[in-house]
Amino acid sequence: MRLAAMNIVAISLSSVRPGVAFASRNARFGARSPTTSRGARFSSRSSSKWLSSSSRPALLATLPTRPASSSSSLGASLRDLLEQSSDPPSPAAVAAPLAAQIPAEDVSTTASDVEEDVAEEEPKGGMMKGPPGATSSTSTSTPTSTSTQADPTPTKSYTEPMISISDAYDSGNGEFVSLRFADGEDDYCDVHVHVKIKPDPFTQLENKQHFQYFSFRSTLNPDSPAMRGLFHGKKSIKVKYVLDNAGYASYAAAFQGYSTFFTTRATPFDPDSWRRKDDTSVVGKSLTWTHTHEVDGDASAYFAYFPPYSQDRHLDLISKCAMAEGATVKSLGPTIEGREIDYVTVGNGPNNCWIIHRQHPGESMAEFYAEGLLTRLLGLDDKWDKVAERARELYTFRIVPNINPDGSCNGYLRTNADGQNLNREWCPSPAPLAEGSEDDAEPETYEAPTMERSPEVYHLLRRMDETGCDAFLDIHGDEALPFNF
Repeated sequence: MRLAAMNIVAISLSSVRPGVAFASRNARFGARSPTTSRGARFSSRSSSKWLSSSSRPALLATLPTRPASSSSSLGASLRDLLEQSSDPPSPAAVAAPLAAQIPAEDVSTTASDVEEDVAEEEPKGGMMKGPPGATSSTSTSTPTSTSTQADPTPTKSYTEPMISISDAYDSGNGEFVSLRFADGEDDYCDVHVHVKIKPDPFTQLENKQHFQYFSFRSTLNPDSPAMRGLFHGKKSIKVKYVLDNAGYASYAAAFQGYSTFFTTRATPFDPDSWRRKDDTSVVGKSLTWTHTHEVDGDASAYFAYFPPYSQDRHLDLISKCAMAEGATVKSLGPTIEGREIDYVTVGNGPNNCWIIHRQHPGESMAEFYAEGLLTRLLGLDDKWDKVAERARELYTFRIVPNINPDGSCNGYLRTNADGQNLNREWCPSPAPLAEGSEDDAEPETYEAPTMERSPEVYHLLRRMDETGCDAFLDIHGDEALPFNF
């Protein structure tokens, strides 16, 4: 509706005064053209005439007498302006009814801005000058619709960033915050890049959002304006990475003495390529480290809390187990997002042993452990192992390499896709008191597990009831233990 009102004004003003036109698109979207300095612009040329007696009735006939809508209200205001005097109105007077129709957040141009623009030098040759898309016309007092045929779609410019941050891959987690150029005395770096960890979905039982795991890719763009200008000719760029919210993580103490993992391989899923950043440090509530990007070499690097274990690698492990002698592969059931919860049965002993991994998906080292365990029990590396043979005689192992594949793929620390901490979903427990409840109020029961919130644990317990369980191992990875990798 506001755009329609602008178009009416464009017709009216071009008729009111030869050489005066309103750029409706720019006023609506606040755009600027190379020849204008403000969102709305009037161009004029000197004229000793106002409206002839023949043109005034024709113009007044186009304007409504009653404000039936925002556009007609604007037209009625202009009608009043024209009827009051035979002298030409000032630009401020013309702008007043116009400004009343447009919210302040849409247009920053004021009446004084318009007045200044009208006072600028007229275009030569009697042609009106306006932004791209506005139609020019010669001097005429006859209203036409051609001056309104501007494309209402605003154009957006794109500038290639110097550093781009991406977590759009399996288990990625990291969001770009800001970039600033170093002052030359700060850690001898060229650029500071600030990133934050994205939180897990809200956890109902614990009444919080967990976060700590991060994994993101950082890419230097040699063709960016900064690299072509400010850093032109440099062979490498030293970047200081700042993880802004590390100090507010679920287990922030683990960052003390911690070293960030990195790899410059084209994929983050080569576990042997990961190395540590020895200059990792905690500064206030932030975690920082530096990395030197080669302009003509390794322009990209991956950084992670711990090296990720991908879903593709998981499926490859399951495939190897399915083809191994003495093993069977089945699914406990689907997750919330539809991924199968695979488990491998190994051995034929009288004792039933269940081993699960990655209830907390951010502890990726747990699935590397599962891979090593299955490799040894099944001889996937073609090595004969007397201990593994004896274990298969004593136990029937049912091994779940990843009980939380949804959380793993989404880059979460502790929860599944619904935000539930599976390690707290094994039985009913007192529900957290609602905000404002009395301290002595009787808590309600938090039912768990359920198919809606925690199907992973629900499927597992159902299967364990069927097979029995003589031994149970729940494999986690403690972030504070330096020998996890």
